[in-house]
Amino acid sequence: MKNMYYSELGKAQVLIEALPYIQKFNNKTVVVKYGGSAMLDPELQMNVIKDVALLKLVGMKPIVVHGGGKEISKWVGLLGKQPQFVEGLRVTDAETMEVAEMVLNKVNKNLVQMMEKLGVRAAGICGKDGSTMHVTRKFVHGQDIGFVGDIDKVNTALIDTLLENDFVPVLAPVGMDDACQPYNVNADDAACAIATAVGAEKLAFLTDIEGVCLDPEDKTTLLSELSLSKAEELISDGFIGGGMLPKLKNCIDAVKNGVSRVHIMDGRVMHCLLLEFFTDRGIGTAIYKEN
Repeated sequence: MKNMYYSELGKAQVLIEALPYIQKFNNKTVVVKYGGSAMLDPELQMNVIKDVALLKLVGMKPIVVHGGGKEISKWVGLLGKQPQFVEGLRVTDAETMEVAEMVLNKVNKNLVQMMEKLGVRAAGICGKDGSTMHVTRKFVHGQDIGFVGDIDKVNTALIDTLLENDFVPVLAPVGMDDACQPYNVNADDAACAIATAVGAEKLAFLTDIEGVCLDPEDKTTLLSELSLSKAEELISDGFIGGGMLPKLKNCIDAVKNGVSRVHIMDGRVMHCLLLEFFTDRGIGTAIYKEN
């Protein structure tokens, strides 16, 4: 009986620890960029959606921006095409663009379905809906990589309407240009642009790494907090490379443009969002302005 008492007391202490964070972020908009391995493992996927549902049910306004790169590559391969990338961006011809839209729509509606099962109203959209993401063609060092979009304008009207009517917007990263031509958009870029446009309190990246480490091979060098100036210093000094480099640059831009904090965390950790949002210690790396 005593052990049961202490077990229940521990649960109560967890709730008390979460209370100031629930109060602080009540009615605040938070953006979750959902991607990586957490999208492929059914158990992890359900736990991420449960986390987002809880954020909503305790009074936050979550927006989910998701990727689907691994699934797109699988279907492109089934068509007999070899996926090609330039500096991490998918080379997207007309056929690949069709596949990307098909796959992202399927992923989008699956996430909506999972959220609705948990009693949270969700609406799946993409950047084409309501002209949410206007893009121009992206060139990499002058190289044309096809239908890959660079976001130059975000119209938040549809997202605002969904939030005001108690929906969780779930957004697939597809935008349109002036001619209404669809473009594939990097999901990290989309999440940063959306978070900036809505003035999000937090932007959380679910990735396949623990966070920003001084030495990528040594997890003990994880930086739990990182000021803007320190983040820029790490980049200029050459400590950051590979896939982390564009992600960290996106984080810096988001904070500079008004997002209070950006978090990079390991989406493979069960309930990583709850650990980051509601505990004193948190996980991953938080990027913030000095003031």
